[in-house]
Amino acid sequence: MSDSEDDKVIEVEGKVTAVLPSTLFRVQLENGHTVLAHISGKLRKNFIKITVGDSVKMEMSAYDLTKARITYRLRTLPPRPRGAPMRSYGPRKR
Repeated sequence: MSDSEDDKVIEVEGKVTAVLPSTLFRVQLENGHTVLAHISGKLRKNFIKITVGDSVKMEMSAYDLTKARITYRLRTLPPRPRGAPMRSYGPRKR
């Protein structure tokens, strides 16, 4: 048996529904199933914050489909338009 056969991972996307203690999250998949997920070491190392409502990309093992590892937090907000800054010329005179 080679290592590639053992490392069968399923990559899925879902939405975080609950934040649990010790960096665990309840995530609802696109097909309606709910899984228990924890964050990967890279996200923990770079202090990536995950909250309720975030879309995440996860890896699941083919052997246990109730648990997953969060590997990426997807962007949820569109980028803001970057116009010129508002300028203030001091207090108004009355």
